[in-house]
Amino acid sequence: MSYALALANPGSDIDKYLSQVYSIPVLTREEELELTQEFYQTEDVKVAHKLVISHLRFVVHIAKSYAGYGLPLADVIQEGNVGLLKAVKKFDPEKGVRLVSFAVHWIRAEIHEFILKNWRIVKIATTKAQRKLFFNLRSKKQNTGWLTDEEAKKIAKDLDVSVKEVMHMENRLNSNDAAFDLSSDDEDDEKAFSPSQYIEDHSFSPEIIAEQDNYEKVNHGALFKGISNLDKRSQDIIRTRWLDDEKLTLNELAEKYKISAERIRQIEATAFKKLKTSLVNV
Repeated sequence: MSYALALANPGSDIDKYLSQVYSIPVLTREEELELTQEFYQTEDVKVAHKLVISHLRFVVHIAKSYAGYGLPLADVIQEGNVGLLKAVKKFDPEKGVRLVSFAVHWIRAEIHEFILKNWRIVKIATTKAQRKLFFNLRSKKQNTGWLTDEEAKKIAKDLDVSVKEVMHMENRLNSNDAAFDLSSDDEDDEKAFSPSQYIEDHSFSPEIIAEQDNYEKVNHGALFKGISNLDKRSQDIIRTRWLDDEKLTLNELAEKYKISAERIRQIEATAFKKLKTSLVNV
C-alpha cells in the first residue's frame, strides 16, 4: 500500500517516478472490469489502489500535454492523480465504458483548476533574478504606462541588467490575463479564443492510446494464430521474409527449397491472402 501511495505522488525525483509508472502493466479489459465491479460493490481500498496504479501512465500522458504554461511536470501529474482518484471512486462499471475514458475528464478538470490558480504567477517571474527585477521595476516605474527607451536604459543601468531584460519584464507586467476557458457569453463567438483551445496536445489522448494498445494486441495475436494455420513451407517463407531479424531474399529461399524465385513469390502471395482473410474475421 505504501508503494502505491508513493507512486501516486511524483515528488522531486520525476525521472524515477516516470520509470516506475511505465513499468506497471496496463490492465486488460477483463481484468479492469473485474476490479471495477469489485470496488463498486465493496469499496475495498486495496482494489482502488490497483486501479489507480495501473492508470498512472495515462495521467502522465495528459500532464505532458499541458507543458505550455511552464508549470513543473511533477506538480501537474500530482494534480492529475487527484482527478484519477476521484474518477475511480465515482466510476460505474455498468455504464459499459473503459475507466480511462471516464477518468480523463476528471484528470483534466483537476489540472485545469491547478493551472488557473498558478499560471499567471509563473509567467511573470520564474527565477530569483526575474523576481528581483519584477519588484524593483515596479518601484522604479513613474507611471502605469509603457516605459520609454530612455527610462528603460536608466532602469537597466540602475539594476545592472540588460535593456532587453527590462523590456521583457515590462511586457510581462503589462500583458493581460486571458481566461483559460471561454465564458458562456463567448461560446457562440467564432472569433473567441482561449488557452484551453490550444494548450492541450491531443496526441497523448489516453482513450486513443488505450484503444490502439488493445487493437495492436488483438491483431498481433490474430496474426500469429493465422500463421500457425499455414503449411510449414508457407510459415517458414513468411517468417524468414518478414519476421526474422536476418531476413532472406526470394532468391535465397528459392535456393533453399530448390524452386524458382517466382514460385516463392506466389506461395508468399497465397499465404498473405489467407492471413488477410483470418484477420478480417477477427
